[in-house]
Amino acid sequence: MHNQFKFLALVGVMAAFAIVGTPAKAGETLNKIRKAGKVTVGTEAAFPPFEFVEKGKIVGYGSDVLKHVVAGLGVELNQLDVPWQGILPGLLAGKFDFIATTVVMRPDRAKKFAFTMPIAEGGSSVLKRKGDDSINSVDDLNGKVVGVLLGATGEKLMRAFDKRMKSQGKPGLKDLRLATSSPENYISLANGQIDAVVSLLPSLANLIKKRPGIYELVGPVVDKKTWLAWVTRPDDTELRDYINTKIKELVDSGELYKLQQKWFGFKMEIPSSGYLPPGAI
Repeated sequence: MHNQFKFLALVGVMAAFAIVGTPAKAGETLNKIRKAGKVTVGTEAAFPPFEFVEKGKIVGYGSDVLKHVVAGLGVELNQLDVPWQGILPGLLAGKFDFIATTVVMRPDRAKKFAFTMPIAEGGSSVLKRKGDDSINSVDDLNGKVVGVLLGATGEKLMRAFDKRMKSQGKPGLKDLRLATSSPENYISLANGQIDAVVSLLPSLANLIKKRPGIYELVGPVVDKKTWLAWVTRPDDTELRDYINTKIKELVDSGELYKLQQKWFGFKMEIPSSGYLPPGAI
């Protein structure tokens, strides 16, 4: 019931986005940004180490990449901290010029939004409490309470898992807990309120590094490489292409990999082509 109230509240937020704000006409956003001397960016600053708030400022891996992108524009940055559930609707409603937060490059999304080149790998993995011997593989989530971020890829994966288990005559998930922020899930797991969390591997790896002895990785949900990127509105491919040139500069100079070592402690090779799924914008 608690999650139902959260969902209804978020529906209200999304409805407001749908009627407030007017996106620039097709292809005009990049020119508008340069003329205005300001770029407005939507970020979910509750997903360390990609984006999070520290001493009142948004910091993280994504923020470091964003500095390079904005510097190339030579404009002022107006960065809005928006809950994940309002990020994509807010972009379409014209609340910001582009999204600089980690978005999984799913085929369905890539047909609706213009994705930039990747900034990181984005496979979803299972996190458990350290020492919990009842969960050693993804299939062990059968009969368990699992936490995911509302509207994120983890939710879609776990709903598919639940359906698959039940089709095999198994109980499926005992419950799927939908959180509005990732830290909410991590606290619930540590407190024993849920049995596992499904989220993006880079973020989970950073959590374990920051809080050793509390959590443990089980493994990937799907053995398939996925990518994390930023997005623009579907008509703003000129803006998307500009962002791509700045990300590629970081890749080619090796600076992006230095940032990965700084924030994640490991390197993720980033492709410059062939990353978009079939039918993508």
